Amino acid sequence: MKKIFGDINLTWKKLIIASIIVGVYAGLMALLPIAQDTSFTDLNATFEVWILFGILIIMNSRSAKDSALKCFVFFLISQPLIYFVQDIINHSNLFNTYYRYWFMWTLACLPMGYIGYYIKKDKWWGLIILAPILALVGYQLLYYIPQFMYSFPRHILTVLFCIITLIIYPLAIFENKKIKITGTVISILIVIVVITLSLLKPLIYSTDILSDSKYKFDDTYKVYFEDSSYGKLSIKYEEGIEAYFVHAEFKKAGKTKFTLESPTGEKIVFKITNKRTTYDVKEIK
Repeated sequence: MKKIFGDINLTWKKLIIASIIVGVYAGLMALLPIAQDTSFTDLNATFEVWILFGILIIMNSRSAKDSALKCFVFFLISQPLIYFVQDIINHSNLFNTYYRYWFMWTLACLPMGYIGYYIKKDKWWGLIILAPILALVGYQLLYYIPQFMYSFPRHILTVLFCIITLIIYPLAIFENKKIKITGTVISILIVIVVITLSLLKPLIYSTDILSDSKYKFDDTYKVYFEDSSYGKLSIKYEEGIEAYFVHAEFKKAGKTKFTLESPTGEKIVFKITNKRTTYDVKEIK
């Protein structure tokens, strides 16, 4: 572990090659349907993997200036490549649409890389510099644990990655035993807090899945899942459009059935597949 956190001869050639490989990989993963909404495309949306790259660059740089420039160039190459790969293959316009946001973070790499270099000095203020990074990884963990719980086992690799890197960073970066222990305790506390918050407030996908335009029903009807672990169903009335809807509060993704039952006992059964933000409903005839 110490080898990659300080003993790599990080030449400009290696840095540029690595940035190209990472950018192309991320762009290709974004195009694969099977990789959508999984850990393999999470790096296209959030920071946890990029934080690792930044820390590795910092730890293997020769000076604060070298660290700042190498962080900047790595992200200057890798980030736009993600969009260029998708634009070339899909003939899309993602670069012009999304890169402006990431370019601002690329510019921020200059001061962050410069300041971040001083975590190598094995001083208490190095832990102060590292603390916001640990908090950011914790924030990303807070984002992904509810998604993992909702659509298990999707995002499991990202969840594990965040937890493991939170523990590794203080252990690998610092030599001073007290700083190392303090940093590790901070990381463990972040993990405990994040897991607790995720359990207290799980992810819910709330949406209307059926209207009375095709299937005539009102609030005298009953509606229920075959498997109640998927969440709750109810019938609600929208006054603005004067229509009834079957409203779902999904607790997890998957496939199940639900039944719409009239006051006289007549039933219509549907099969439903729900994902993170989409669903598909079909009547079973």
